[in-house]
Amino acid sequence: MSTEDRPSAPRSLAEALRGRDDVSLGALLRSRPDLITPVPTDLTQLATRAGTRASVVRALERLDRFTLQTAEALAVAADPATYDELLGLMAGDDADPAVVQALPHALGVLREQALVWGGDDRLRLVRTARELLAPSPQHPSPTGLGPTVQEATAGMSPGRIQEIVTAAGLPSTHDSVSAVTSLTELFSDRRRMGALLAGAPADSLDVLERLVWGPPYGQVTADPAPRLRWLLDRGLLLPTAPGTVVLPREVALHLRRGLAHRTPEPVPPAVEAVAVHRPQVVDSTAAGQAYTALATVEELLKDWDEGGPAVLRAGGLSVRDLKRTAVALDVPEPVAAFWVELAYAAGLIAPDGEADERYAATPAYDEWRELPAAERWSRLVTAWLAATRTAGLVGGRDAKDRTLSALGAGLDRSAAPEVRHRVLALLAGLPEGAAPAAESVLARLRWERPLRGPQREDDDLRGRLAEWALSEAELLGVTGRGALSAHGRALLGAPAAPAKSPEAEPSGPGDKLPVHHRPAHVPTLSATEQAVASAAAARLLTPLLPEPLDHVLLQADLTAVAPGPLQRPLADMLGVLADVESKGGATVYRFTPGSVRRALDAGQSASDLHAFLAAHSRTPVPQPLTYLIDDVARRHGHLRVGAASAYVRCDDDAVLGEILADKRAASLGLRRLAPTVLAAQTDPVVLLEGLRAMGFAPAAESAEGDVLITRAHAHRTPPRTAPEPVPDGPPVPDDTLLAAALRAIRAGDLASTTPRKPGTAPEVNGELPRTGSAETLATVQAAVLTGEALWIGYVNAEGAASQRVIAPIRVEGGFVTAYDHTADEVRTYPLHRITGVAELADDAG
Repeated sequence: MSTEDRPSAPRSLAEALRGRDDVSLGALLRSRPDLITPVPTDLTQLATRAGTRASVVRALERLDRFTLQTAEALAVAADPATYDELLGLMAGDDADPAVVQALPHALGVLREQALVWGGDDRLRLVRTARELLAPSPQHPSPTGLGPTVQEATAGMSPGRIQEIVTAAGLPSTHDSVSAVTSLTELFSDRRRMGALLAGAPADSLDVLERLVWGPPYGQVTADPAPRLRWLLDRGLLLPTAPGTVVLPREVALHLRRGLAHRTPEPVPPAVEAVAVHRPQVVDSTAAGQAYTALATVEELLKDWDEGGPAVLRAGGLSVRDLKRTAVALDVPEPVAAFWVELAYAAGLIAPDGEADERYAATPAYDEWRELPAAERWSRLVTAWLAATRTAGLVGGRDAKDRTLSALGAGLDRSAAPEVRHRVLALLAGLPEGAAPAAESVLARLRWERPLRGPQREDDDLRGRLAEWALSEAELLGVTGRGALSAHGRALLGAPAAPAKSPEAEPSGPGDKLPVHHRPAHVPTLSATEQAVASAAAARLLTPLLPEPLDHVLLQADLTAVAPGPLQRPLADMLGVLADVESKGGATVYRFTPGSVRRALDAGQSASDLHAFLAAHSRTPVPQPLTYLIDDVARRHGHLRVGAASAYVRCDDDAVLGEILADKRAASLGLRRLAPTVLAAQTDPVVLLEGLRAMGFAPAAESAEGDVLITRAHAHRTPPRTAPEPVPDGPPVPDDTLLAAALRAIRAGDLASTTPRKPGTAPEVNGELPRTGSAETLATVQAAVLTGEALWIGYVNAEGAASQRVIAPIRVEGGFVTAYDHTADEVRTYPLHRITGVAELADDAG
């Protein structure tokens, strides 16, 4: 191909973007969705936005370690650099084969994300990225390299530069520029540098060895030691400030054998399996955990059924209430915080909005309870996957050193959903039944999203999120014994596990691709896809969950054993009639006088209780339990308490005499009004509790003398929606939005780049044409007759200005009807909103 036929190299990022097709531009907008929020008017504006600091920082933070190392290498290379120069910085003189294989993909990612542009002969890192990654005294480069010879000698006197050139064995020059160039060429020449360093004292070489991998700066005294003086005389160390010297970049690269990084990492670390279990064992263990999760959430909501803890003034749950909840659930406080946050994220609990605001179950909880167990589990896990609230932060401190409380503000971490999905995706890449080493998962995540800047391991939020994700997945039954279950795999919409051995490397989605082509991140599912995946997970879990039982085993020691989960009516009734003594694979209930009285207070009769136990016990009803129910029922309601302030009445005056004689009744302020009536100086509730503490079984009665049936009144909030996750930046555009955005950008670019006739267009690029109303009308009418296209400026009803290329069809009534080339459709424009017109050049296509 002749020189004239060869396409010219792009002179700017905008030109490079203009040469892309829609597939390539779409990939850019998907990887950097902030670039179309809002949609740019043309490709020039898109390029400008892609070079802003905030957008570049966000893009750099989403690069994997090797791709980021590639960008860092370009930041210390010449601008522009060739591909061979970049390869030398990444692979070194030994040309590491793994780096050679992985570099094209890493460079392709940088190009796709518009961080690098230009051909292989002129690679340019966008200016903002170079400013962020290039070494400076204030912001050292991750490469550990210092400034170039030219940068380090910028303020040096010409005489001193000539002294260094002469000491290095180079001929003196007539100016500093050529002297610095000569010194740079020497330091960049492997053979000549080898000869220079061959004559260096051993202790001078030790100094270079300490600085070679960074930091490149060192301290010297006013009278340097001989080993330092030898280096300073030859420019192998250059002064940057009084008492400070630096190792020039060219010298360091020679000592490093050309490597920009001490340890290039082209291959992601393997996710190692520490144990392999039978898949059936993993699934059954996970199912057991899933059942426990459901029982724990139900127990939490049951504990808060009549109104939960008060809402703190600043929002959230107090430390004392969290401790009480942990004791009620018999779990550590961090685990209790997780269950509370999960119920909140699923929309099952919320503040009630009353004057004395408390937490309570929502109406959605009653609907959730009626669902099959597997569907209830999928609702919880789906909420967990999408939630940005992070229970692991509870008890920590915020930026203002305030304690972070459960259900309070400050717990949202927008990266949490992505980390959870990624952790589970890494587990899905292992063979069935393989449990990974947690540290290998963390190492993989750090490679995919390396820490940048002055952060330390303690600041590794993604690492902590990953650790929490592993433990929470086990609590929820997504994993069993550390390995991903079949229903957990279905929850991700993931394919079947690979059949290879756990030691095979690497693991994760995309295993069939070469290492450097594997995707670093698995995108989260859309709402519709997640609903389908959750339904599939529920179907797989259903046969693994135990069927609810309709019976218990009554024992002679006044206990009942439930050998598995009970049907809801049976569990609810048994929860009133007996107290839970122990939990586990089988739940043990104990019958006490207080629990039986509780059932009688709820409106049950002794015959009802006998019939209930006989119907639901696989063993005969023990005689002690029959006697207990009859004895409590016989005394239940024998005493009656009403409002007088309060009174006690009983047909047996001997019982009232016994009460008056009891010293424990002194605080109740009782006195006899009649042989069968006592009056009290306390309210009925306190009187009931006092008499029950004395061993009696009084019943409350209404003003009409009827027994009051006391039932637990469930307290519900008004309808509430679950908290919305806090997004991690703009969402990835869907296909419809992407197509519309690309069309708008292309249209705006066509309008802004179409050639105009000389003298008819504004000289400032991007400025709208300005013509008077008479000239505008005349030009448009002439274009109708000639069929020519025009370039117009247009301001819509909202005041937004745009440029358009139109072919006028007719002009009437103050409107022009034209075919809009930028919108690819016929439109009508009010003439008063057209700022001006310009004719297009004759060769405009």
